[in-house]
Amino acid sequence: MEHLAGLTGLFFAGVIGGAINSVAGGGTLVSFPALIAFGVPTVVANATNTAAVCPGSLSSAFAYRHDMPTGGGLLWTLLLPSFAGGLAGAVILSITPESLFARIVPFLILFATLIFGTRDFFARLINLSHPSGERVSLPGKIWGFCFQFFVAAYGGYFGAGIGILMLASLSLMGLRDIHRMNAIKTVLATIINGTALVYFILHRLVSWPLAILMASGCVVGGYLGAHYAKGVDQRLLRLFIVGIGLLVSLWLFIRG
Repeated sequence: MEHLAGLTGLFFAGVIGGAINSVAGGGTLVSFPALIAFGVPTVVANATNTAAVCPGSLSSAFAYRHDMPTGGGLLWTLLLPSFAGGLAGAVILSITPESLFARIVPFLILFATLIFGTRDFFARLINLSHPSGERVSLPGKIWGFCFQFFVAAYGGYFGAGIGILMLASLSLMGLRDIHRMNAIKTVLATIINGTALVYFILHRLVSWPLAILMASGCVVGGYLGAHYAKGVDQRLLRLFIVGIGLLVSLWLFIRG
């Protein structure tokens, strides 16, 4: 009975995480700790969480297909570092001792929480009020290429908060159209998560029963979140997610 209750909790954690991702992002701050609380080892929990959220990334990329930029080769510039960084992060995770990763995780969640909590700063940085006049220079592409590798490596290793980091990077490169930026960001996130997931699968780090259970919850939550998004107070939701992240960080610090 206790095991059934735990599985039910994982499903609803997937529902909540999927709903949060569809409305504001940051669902990993719910789904990943739920796997830890269920008793899954941290490395396997991270790989399993990646498998659970991948379908959502793929569907989002498809939804943004009409907003993809044409010409200029910007997306192609960022694909290679996304693939290489995602693979590098996954490799580093696989060779990280379980005890060490368990000690690092509270800091990673705290870092992701702080990134999420400061997203208003990045929104101002993106400057949505000026969608015109986009121009990505050669230095901007070089910056984006290098920074994207580090974002992707972090994404392959842990992942929470990479969307916000990529939006900030794209804004510094010279992009202003939020829909175009989200389209690029979503495709790159799919590449990062997908690359890491393939590596995790090959090294048998994914708990498939739990991944499928949570992915099902994410699909349900994503649909509900998208359907009722207009009625959600974004400010209260952000405070809720930041609160969860801080509490989870504190719990893991004490637990570890």
